[in-house]
Amino acid sequence: MSSAIKEIVKRDGNVVPYDRDRIATAIFKAAVALGGSDREEAERLARLVEEKLLEADRQTPSIEDIQDIVEVTLIKEGHVKTAQAYIRYRKERAMFRTQRAYTFETTDNIPYKKIYEVLRWNMDHNCETVDALNRIIADGRFAELVTACEARYDQEVKRGAEKIIERLPEVRIAIIAGPSSSSKTTTTIKVSEKLAEEGMEFKAINLDHYFFNLEQHPKDEFGDYDYETPNALDLKLIDQHIADLLAGKTIKTPHYDFKTGQRELDVHEMSLAPNQILLIDSLHGLYGEMTQSTPNEKKFKLYIETLGQVQNKEGMFMRWADNRLLRRMIRDSWHRNLQPEQTLTHWHYVRRSELRNIIPFIGTVDYLVNSAVPFELPILKARLFKHFPEAMEKFKDNAKRQDAYVRAKRVYETLKDLTPMEDDSDVPATSLLREFIGGSAYQY
Repeated sequence: MSSAIKEIVKRDGNVVPYDRDRIATAIFKAAVALGGSDREEAERLARLVEEKLLEADRQTPSIEDIQDIVEVTLIKEGHVKTAQAYIRYRKERAMFRTQRAYTFETTDNIPYKKIYEVLRWNMDHNCETVDALNRIIADGRFAELVTACEARYDQEVKRGAEKIIERLPEVRIAIIAGPSSSSKTTTTIKVSEKLAEEGMEFKAINLDHYFFNLEQHPKDEFGDYDYETPNALDLKLIDQHIADLLAGKTIKTPHYDFKTGQRELDVHEMSLAPNQILLIDSLHGLYGEMTQSTPNEKKFKLYIETLGQVQNKEGMFMRWADNRLLRRMIRDSWHRNLQPEQTLTHWHYVRRSELRNIIPFIGTVDYLVNSAVPFELPILKARLFKHFPEAMEKFKDNAKRQDAYVRAKRVYETLKDLTPMEDDSDVPATSLLREFIGGSAYQY
């Protein structure tokens, strides 16, 4: 039976759809922190919370209303320790919000001006919502949207290349960095093309070959390797090789096989001429230890992220990280021999490393590129959507996989009303999306 509560009021005053499962998940997480594993009990308690909200005539409750009643319900139902864990987490989040508000001007890493530009572009091209995308598909205008998105992205890349050229000859390294599956590799290739059009010589170094052998990485309780941390790379060797290249020396880079997890040293010979720019495409290109021997004035830092601004029918924007998760689920299946579910359950490593080692550097870069293209969402849905209900069902009651459950549900809610696009023939071979779905004109 559907709930009489349809909406809730967030702390910022916005009204969003009510979802009892969010209450159950919050209770379950508090219980899991104490060693609990009873999802059904968490759902029973969530129903009691809902009943108490309705008894109090709160059909559009606030977040604070809900949390207050959760605390009372847990204590009355004999879950005192869980209530204490829930209260402790609530206080920690409140302290975090207070600290964030206080330090907003100096530590916030969200590029608001860029996001506004992205939203306006989407609105101007009528692709800012799921309903709008559905209309474009229904009206046969999908190819037009693809063309417009590709032109916007190419123009941004061109401007980035022009900024590099403006700083020559001082700049010797162009670092193209960003979180996982933001399309760093395609962007690197396109920057290289723009530099070549201006008569500049360039040389790219593939830092993926600098991963340590897989057995050298620590495993978690699931047997999963954390290769998202910058320390999974041989940072000292990278720094040494870059310094040697800038000094005019010849190096031999390693070769890493992702399917076997093994690295072979001294394989690819490489040198850098005085008039060449070294291009670095790396997840951790901005991480200090990677290029610490090179003066900052010799580096140009370009950051790329999927700064998408597309809302679902409930008005919720798709998260940038979820957009990238979809891309990586496809790419991992053919590049790393991983099933989509494996990528989903590994994603907590990705996010942890991004938040610690990548995103904090966004304020230090010279240029920012948005790689989100709204036309990709219907295409990605056609390939991946079936995996999310399966993951929700599989992980809902798994105390140790709640991150995967919450993420799968969020993506499901974002895409459920979107018309899938099976046909990708309108996507050009030079599109950044081809980096993930295949069929690219570029060699990766």
